[in-house]
Amino acid sequence: MAKLISKTYGEALFELALEKNELDTMAEQVALLAEAFAENPELTKLLSHPKISKEEKISVVENIFKGRFSDDIVGFLVIIVEKDRGSEIESILELFQAKVREYKKIGVALVTSAVELSEAQKAKVEHKLLEQTAYEQFEITYVVDASLIGGMIIRIGDRVVDSSIRSKLDLMTRDLRKISLD
Repeated sequence: MAKLISKTYGEALFELALEKNELDTMAEQVALLAEAFAENPELTKLLSHPKISKEEKISVVENIFKGRFSDDIVGFLVIIVEKDRGSEIESILELFQAKVREYKKIGVALVTSAVELSEAQKAKVEHKLLEQTAYEQFEITYVVDASLIGGMIIRIGDRVVDSSIRSKLDLMTRDLRKISLD
């Protein structure tokens, strides 16, 4: 149910941004808003607290965000409060950001390697990803995990390409255990 709520509200905000031809502006504001909620989890608690009246919650939203964000964004937050969806705000914002990335053909990748990659290696990884996918741009997070021994693991959404030495050794170990010595 929560996923459906996030999808409905996130897509509504996305459609509004497209309709008003303000996708980039709203995307920037939503990124700042998501950051504000992530840094202040008590704000989400306040907006979803059952004993605080909707009027008080709306007043808080307007006092904090009015003048700092567009009227559309503030109005959107007010609607979320009015519909008792305060607990879903972060997932709604995440869904909006995912819709923007999808629309702009921006892929999100997690690259895990055994050692820190140089800038040239990172550029080569990004170039290969752009060549082999339909994305026009990538947001890549690089993580170092020495337990991989060598190689790397690339995760794009639910797709994983694992070329680490650790996984190759694990596979070899499984294959060797299957061999029966008669």
